[in-house]
Amino acid sequence: MTPDSSRVPRQLQVVAFVSTLDRFAMPPMLIAMAHDFDVPLSSIINAAGVYFLAYGLMQPVWGMVSDRVGLVKTMRVALALAAVSTIAAAFSGTALTLGIARGLAGACFSAAIPASLIYIGDTVPSDRRQPEVTRLMAGVALGTGLASVGAGTLAEFTSWRLVFVLTGLFALVLIVTLGRLTRPPMTRENAGVLMPLMAVVRSGPTRVVLALAFLEGMVLLGVLTLLPAAVEATGASASVAGTVTAVYGLAVLGFARLVGAMARRTRAARLIALGACAAAAGCALLTVARAPVVALVAAGLLGLAWVSMHSSLQTWATEVLPGVRATVVSAFAGALFLGSAVSAKIAGGFAEAHRYALIFGWATMLAVILGLFATLGRARWIGPEGGPGP
Repeated sequence: MTPDSSRVPRQLQVVAFVSTLDRFAMPPMLIAMAHDFDVPLSSIINAAGVYFLAYGLMQPVWGMVSDRVGLVKTMRVALALAAVSTIAAAFSGTALTLGIARGLAGACFSAAIPASLIYIGDTVPSDRRQPEVTRLMAGVALGTGLASVGAGTLAEFTSWRLVFVLTGLFALVLIVTLGRLTRPPMTRENAGVLMPLMAVVRSGPTRVVLALAFLEGMVLLGVLTLLPAAVEATGASASVAGTVTAVYGLAVLGFARLVGAMARRTRAARLIALGACAAAAGCALLTVARAPVVALVAAGLLGLAWVSMHSSLQTWATEVLPGVRATVVSAFAGALFLGSAVSAKIAGGFAEAHRYALIFGWATMLAVILGLFATLGRARWIGPEGGPGP
């Protein structure tokens, strides 16, 4: 396989970093933006939901584009558009224009991580794929941590608008950096548009993976979106709430190496079970209390859940239907963020009323359901070669 199949290119980790930085910058600033626009908190949560909705809906589109023009070119074009949209969000005058600008930014940034995963799927042998997917999460972890601490602090002491200007500038720098990335061969350029989509629809295991991604988005991303606001509701400042959320990023970074090593000798179903237990425990803690010290522990558990369960489901998505891998991986990411958008829409009113115990209680139940179905589904899956999946 080409290019170097031994390691994830550093540029892809930076892509994951910038994309995650933009995605996680908004949650610590929700209350500050609501105050700035003088609108209910639910209106800003809905604007965040628009970002996740656009992020999810555009995944299959970018997947098909990358099949036509190549992964690297797709990422560079998408990041150029994302930079413009993100900087435009910094100059929004109303919650409506903020939602539109953030929706466009989400639609464009949505090409970044899925294209990176497809790149890994096309260039890394299957027996090394999960450790490399886990390595990619180092960029996710750093982006999450910096966004959580930096965005909350800037929103409290300067302006939330500065955050979007910075992420937009980072995206512009990335366009140049990606120009030096080796381009993998285009193996799906004649696949057409409808054929990959029909293959996904007809594949039962693929439909299962996408349904699990939707539930995971509702649980993990949904909880992470509301966690800073829930901590602030206890009287903590935006910077403290952001610092609490940053523990999630540190946990992802810390657990990534451990789970990467475990993946070489542990079946994926067991990693999924471990992650689901961590997610359920974290959500259960938040059901009881949202004080910063409790939220610190919960954020750490959610970080473990992301590394262990999400990396396993992502790897499964790269393997379940190799012939249309780009479409499957893009649809997986789309389902993940559609789940997040749905949870933001449902939970917005409850968050406005500070009914966080109810929100996290439902998240706990969904985490248990997700864990059961994902663990059993992965354990019973038969791989493309006719044997059980790794």
